[in-house]
Amino acid sequence: MSIDTAAPARPSTLGHVQLAPDAGARLRARLLAAPDHVTEPDLALTEMHRAFMELPGESLQAIIDFGRHMDTPGVTLVGGLPVDPGLTATPTDGGPSRDKRTAVSEGCLLGLSRLLGEPTGVTSEKDGQIVHDVIPVASGAKAQTNQGSAVFLNFHNDIVYDPSGIYTLSSPDFLVLVCLRQDHEARALTHYADARDICALLGSETVAELRKPLFRLNAPGSFCREMGRAQVLGQPAPLINGPEFAPEISVSANGVEPLTEEARQAVEALQVACREVAHQVALEPGQALLINNRKGLHARSRFEARHDGTDRWLQRSYVRTSLWPIRYRLKENQRRVF
Repeated sequence: MSIDTAAPARPSTLGHVQLAPDAGARLRARLLAAPDHVTEPDLALTEMHRAFMELPGESLQAIIDFGRHMDTPGVTLVGGLPVDPGLTATPTDGGPSRDKRTAVSEGCLLGLSRLLGEPTGVTSEKDGQIVHDVIPVASGAKAQTNQGSAVFLNFHNDIVYDPSGIYTLSSPDFLVLVCLRQDHEARALTHYADARDICALLGSETVAELRKPLFRLNAPGSFCREMGRAQVLGQPAPLINGPEFAPEISVSANGVEPLTEEARQAVEALQVACREVAHQVALEPGQALLINNRKGLHARSRFEARHDGTDRWLQRSYVRTSLWPIRYRLKENQRRVF
């Protein structure tokens, strides 16, 4: 008997699930009849979860496995989702639409989220809502936030301010993005760079530097604005940790403060590597992107925004596999982190 000692091929870090038209139609009917997620959140989440649990077995398994296993892709595109009939104008203030009459997109967002874990709000982000409208806002066009459009949003993961200064404690495990409307020229791209691909490209010395606690992450812009400060830095921490076969990576969009010259050079090399290895997705209506917030970093390209009600419109959720580890930060009887 011979033994094959060759290392197995590493699986792709980009996954794809395409729902058949009949599955999308069944979902649409269920979601149009679902309870309101704002006034009856628990009942709505249950009904949306039930609707997605009835997906064909292969599609359902791929989505659940995405959130379950260490060696699965860090990002997965889900297509064939139902869309809202007669979509209203894109809001221009960064908040939810006051005119949207159906909640099919919200149902897709929260139904997919429940297959991965527990949707969680953050009081300093979108007023603690569990559905975030990701929309260009004129006053924030050049900001390193979800309101930006005129600049490249740097590679990062979404972090949540934690009073301990260890931001990964409260940060989401996953993000889900659902597209309601593309930008005018359909050029806006969501990028995802998997830590496994990043580490494979960077030299071992650079990776070793990124594993040292020589970096301080700045809190999200929404929290800094709330505090009236430009920076709210976390405790010194590594940007990469965990075993080589399953590394975790942490970089804040609002800035990283390296503590040594070698650390600064490593951060610059990291951003270059991200651009080299990143998957690029132009999200279209009827598509969702499942993002592992610990396995990799995401970014957004620059795009033109007109702020006239026809701009790009995504919805986003933060998902935790369990709310128990962050119970000390939750508002009582709510799924909101303060």
